[in-house]
Amino acid sequence: MTETTAAWLERYVAVLAPAADPLRAPQMVAYMRGHFVYLGVATPQRRILTKPLEKEARQALAEAALLDLADALWAQTEREYQYAACDLLAACAKALTPVALPRLLALVVAKSWWDSVDTLAGRIIGTLVLRHPELIPQIDQLVLAENLWLRRTAIIYQLHWKASTDVSRLFHACLANAADTDFFIRKAIGWGLREHAWTDPDIIRAFVQQHAERLSPLSIREASKHL
Repeated sequence: MTETTAAWLERYVAVLAPAADPLRAPQMVAYMRGHFVYLGVATPQRRILTKPLEKEARQALAEAALLDLADALWAQTEREYQYAACDLLAACAKALTPVALPRLLALVVAKSWWDSVDTLAGRIIGTLVLRHPELIPQIDQLVLAENLWLRRTAIIYQLHWKASTDVSRLFHACLANAADTDFFIRKAIGWGLREHAWTDPDIIRAFVQQHAERLSPLSIREASKHL
């Protein structure tokens, strides 16, 4: 860890650690099924505390340093630090370049759960790939990845693309994973389809009807919520 990264990490710790709430923390741990340790800092409060640091970091740090800081935050025990890293990267997503993708994917598979992966996939990686479509072939390779969180990323990274969504790629990712019994994959399929239904309900309705025998009931239910 560089001196600069260590200094920035200390500043994050200095604002988050004193805000720890030992009464709230067990509730947050239980909500995440015991997967992570929490300080007990609620999201609105966390964002108020870290927003000034985030704004300053965006202006002061180059891309490599921002990614180093995200890695340092990710390495901390308490989950709030990973959330802070996600907030920082989301705020800087439009400034990231293709060299960031491998490091973002490394975060996807580290301390993985839906809360971090969904932000990384939809808000950060999705923004990066939309601005740099030359990265799409690398995302295509994740559709059949062994790691389920990489596959979830490949299904939902276009969540916020709206009319720019590559529907053929969305459909391919969904069908390639349709037989998977994992809840998070089935939920991702339904979520990806449902989100695009706001833009083109007819094409999603037709897809769900055509592939009803292949899609899980959960995926169909999620995809059809607003149809």
